[in-house]
Formats: sequence, C-alpha cells, structure tokens
Amino acid sequence: MRALINIDYTYDFVADAGALTCGVPGQIIESKIVELTKEFIQNGDYVVFAIDVHDKGDEYHPETRLFPSHNLRGTSGRDLFGSLQGVYDENKQLENVVYMDKTRYSAFAGTDLEIKLRERGITEVHLVGVCTDICVLHTAVDAYNRGFKIIVYKEAVASFNQAGHEWALGHFEQTLGALVK
Repeated sequence: MRALINIDYTYDFVADAGALTCGVPGQIIESKIVELTKEFIQNGDYVVFAIDVHDKGDEYHPETRLFPSHNLRGTSGRDLFGSLQGVYDENKQLENVVYMDKTRYSAFAGTDLEIKLRERGITEVHLVGVCTDICVLHTAVDAYNRGFKIIVYKEAVASFNQAGHEWALGHFEQTLGALVK
C-alpha cells in the first residue's frame, strides 16, 4: 500500500507574493504535483496534505527566529497553491484524502501521521512539495527511521535554495535509499 504526502505546497511557500516563497522553482512543479495528486486520489491511495501552520507572534517556536512569519493560522497564506486547492476542494470529502496541520519541518513530528499510515497498511510513502531541503527532507528522514519505503518525485519538489535542493535529491538516494523519480 502507498500514500502520497503533499508537503507545504501553499501560497506562502510558492506564490510570488508569498511570505517565504520558493518562487519560480515552486511554481513550475505545480502541474506535476496536481497530476500525481489526481492519480493517487483516483487510484484510491491515501493522500495527505501535510501543511505547515504557525501562530502569529509565537516566540517559543524555533522557526520564529529563523524565518519570516509564514503559513499563519487563519490566513490565505496557508491556502494550497494554484489549481491544487481546487483538487483538494473537489475531493476533501473522500475518506482517502486528508488535510493535516504540522508545526515542525517533518510531517511526522507531533502528528498522528504514522498511526494513520500504519492503520491502513501503508509501507510506501511518495513525497512531493516544498522545500526539498527542509520539510521534504525532514519528512523523508523520519519516514526512513520508521521503516517506510520512500519515493521522491524530482519534478514535484522545489526549494528557494538550488544547492540545497540538489544536495537533498542526492541525500534521498544515497543516504536514505529512496527512489528519486
């Protein structure tokens, strides 16, 4: 069994005016993310939208010191970017489509993601989204540490740091044993 985990593909991370945007690299992967999401939904696979959430002025969150405010609870910055929002809206009533808040880089940290995957007998996670070298990377490391097979779609991940993006793609394969397609 397999699951697709859409990581942080939101307005704040992708749009030109986003608070912490990847910009063009994030925008050009939209069609591949949408294509894969539709494919997984239509196949009845588990599809998780693992979306970063922060509270305005949270001085205790470590990212507050590292990055500008982004993906603030209750703002349009958390909307899924582009046509992915429509795909989610059309399918959110389905049992196999889940929207999940996350407060750390990894979609596993402080969430019930592992429980949800294990309940469904999922052994293989497919990763798409942003940023390749931050949230996608940390999710992949946690998936590896939990024994999941990992597939990363290089045409469906991006970062605002091209060197970090390239490094992470190599790390997925060489250190985590992931399949990078």
